[in-house]
Order: sequence, then C-alpha cells, then structure tokens
Amino acid sequence: MKINIYYGGRGLIGDPTLYVLNKIQEVLHELNVNVERYDLYEFKNNIVTLPQTLKDSDGVILATTVEWYGIGGYMQQFLDACWLYGDKERISKTYMCPIVMSTTYGERDAMMSLTEAWEILGGRPVTGICGYVADVSELEQNTGYARVIEKRTEDMYRSINQKIPVFPNSNQAVKQKISFTQSLNLTPQEAEQLSELASDDLYVQKQKEDIQELASMFKDLLNVKEPDNDMFLQALKDHFRPQPGFRAVYKFNISESKKPLIVKVDQAKMECYYGETDSFDVEMQISADIMNEIVQGRMTFQRAFMSGDMKMKGDFKVLRTLDLIYVFL
Repeated sequence: MKINIYYGGRGLIGDPTLYVLNKIQEVLHELNVNVERYDLYEFKNNIVTLPQTLKDSDGVILATTVEWYGIGGYMQQFLDACWLYGDKERISKTYMCPIVMSTTYGERDAMMSLTEAWEILGGRPVTGICGYVADVSELEQNTGYARVIEKRTEDMYRSINQKIPVFPNSNQAVKQKISFTQSLNLTPQEAEQLSELASDDLYVQKQKEDIQELASMFKDLLNVKEPDNDMFLQALKDHFRPQPGFRAVYKFNISESKKPLIVKVDQAKMECYYGETDSFDVEMQISADIMNEIVQGRMTFQRAFMSGDMKMKGDFKVLRTLDLIYVFL
C-alpha cells in the first residue's frame, strides 16, 4: 500500500499540522505502508505537475494549516491542478483523509472544503482530523491527543486496505456533468500556450526529452565511450557536507555506466564507488549528462527529479537531503 501526503502549509516552526503529520507517518511506517510526502511550498513552481504523482497511490492525505482564513494558496493550487490535469478515473478509486489544524478560526470549514473538493473530483473521502491549537506544545505534552491521531490513522488504513465503500453524494454529480481533464499530450503551439497559464516548464521539458533521445541515439551510433566516472566520484568527495545524525545509502543507475554508483553516508563519513550494494534507501535512474549538470552546480537533485530528468524509488525525504549533503556551488 502507498499513501501520498500533500502538505499545504508554509513549513513554519511550531506549525501543529507538521506535528500531526509526523505522528501519522510514524504509525503508517509501523503498518509497513509506503509513504511519500510532498511539501507544496517546496514545489510551488511545479504544482501543476503534482497530480501525476496520484497515479501510483492507494490513498492520500491532504493537510493544511488555517493561519487566518481558508485552506491556503498552495493547497488551492494543487486542487486546481487536480481538477484541470488529474486522472479522474484514478482519483475516483483513491481515498483521501483531510488534516486541518488551526491557529486561529475555521478548521472545520477548511476540512469541509477539502472533503467537498475531493468529492467533486470523484474521490473517496474518509474521516479526518481537525483542531484548534494555539501552541504546538499542547499537542506534544498531551498523550491523549497522540492516541487520537493513532486511532484516526488506523481507521484510515483500514478503510484503504479493506476498500470500504463510500456512499454516493450530490457533489459527485458536478464531476459527471462538467468535469474535464486537459490532455498534456499537446502540440508545441498548445503546450506553449499552456505554459503561459500553468507552467513554463512543460514545453521546455518536451524539447529536452527529444534532444536527450536524439543524443542517446547518436552516442550509440558513434560508439561513444563511457563518461569520466572518476569525475563524479571526486566531485562527490569534494562537495560533501555532513549532516548530524543522517545515514543513508544511495544507488545511482547512470545510463551510460555499466555499474551503478553507490554512495554511503554515515554522519560525517562518506563512501562512494562503482559496484553493488545489498540494500539502499533511494535508487535513481539518471543520465551522465544530467549528473554532470548537477556536479557542475547548474541543477539540483530535486530539480532533476521534478523535471523528469531523474527517476527515483524510495524515501523522498532521503532524496531531498542529497541537496543538503552535496552543495555544488
């Protein structure tokens, strides 16, 4: 089972929603659920592409914080993108749990807004969590609140695992009458027009894919030698920035290299080599050209993933930490 979390707050210290999400993730990990979290403020330039991440999830958690009024701009943009570009057939089979914590007033209205939005999209909402918390320490010091979060998370897990039916509602009639999904398989002219309205990266990404495909074809024809692997190893060693308490193993499958690049990080220690490893936290598919762009400081790992230049499997938080432990500037 896989559950995606979409957090629409601003990531501020003391945000009670973050505390609730961390507790939920702990419970889900204990239940052996694959959890992937997207902090929308980090993807503000690519929110239009995030509905594509719904395709491989069994359930989602939409979480936000009411700081003054409503669900906030990032979450609204994400829901707009789901309406315009999301796969409605996939969404109709996806369960959604709303999480809304408020530091002012209106948490119930915001949770209702998330529930109604998901129903209009055709999805299946389940019982969520909402509350007013003036100080996050109230949550941290009250074990009763922790039990409530655990119980609601277990209920959500059961609903998704057992595929419990959800009663039809009138909101879904809206989807049946006026819903549409705008295709992203556009001509260059249409893609350019869409980029002005939604994302400047869509048309550019198509061109980059075509160029990379042509480059790969010509490399095969010309029998180009493998990239200078030693350059990547040296760059990783020179730009390593240890993070206290952080441990992870990364596996880079570089398309032009016969053996994967293995990076093992254990706090202040780092080892990198070409070979195999028994276990890893994140596995990535990347070309030598994109890897070269990264080590020369013209691109980040996260940007490569978001643009589609790099594919990954594993813990998304561990992937994001790559840009902290390797600073190529």
